Amino acid sequence: MNLPNKLTILRIILVPFFVLFMLLSGDIFPHRNLVALAIFGIASYTDHLDGKIARRDHLITNFGKLMDPLADKIMVMSALVCFVANGMTNTAFVLLIMVREFAVTSIRLIAVEQGRVIPANNWGKAKTVSQIVAICIVLLTQYILDLGAYGILALPTETLSPIFTWVNFVVMAIATLLAVVSGIIYAKDAKDLFTEL
Repeated sequence: MNLPNKLTILRIILVPFFVLFMLLSGDIFPHRNLVALAIFGIASYTDHLDGKIARRDHLITNFGKLMDPLADKIMVMSALVCFVANGMTNTAFVLLIMVREFAVTSIRLIAVEQGRVIPANNWGKAKTVSQIVAICIVLLTQYILDLGAYGILALPTETLSPIFTWVNFVVMAIATLLAVVSGIIYAKDAKDLFTEL
């Protein structure tokens, strides 16, 4: 259990706390989205850090290869499901992203059965970055709106709300588009797997 693997486990442990704050009522704790953003930011940073340390110190393990992408999916999917529950994003975006993740995971399992590893490509990395950025932007804009809604700060929420709604739609649309495109490219790169089934 080296340091990169401990960071991966920490990322999974942080997920329930993230979900807790996401699902708290704003009447109980109006700063819930700020705390959720902080937790998500820490979890995202551990994702960057564990890979960097593993490559630098040659600490790449089978556990890490399995759990690191799984921890990423748990983290991102938890955020997106909470967004739907709180009415913070379009359900269609979340469904498309989830279908992509299930499809790519299935392809990976088939590849492993055949003793092959299909490496992540730049599209997949762009997809991950776009999802993390989109989630952070949605949480930040929602927190700013909360400051006005709960009277913490005098903000022109009537003006900000439609702007933030549009911004959130755009960043989530980009994240969804990259997820779909990267999934199609991944499936194309693995097309010979299906001829061997």
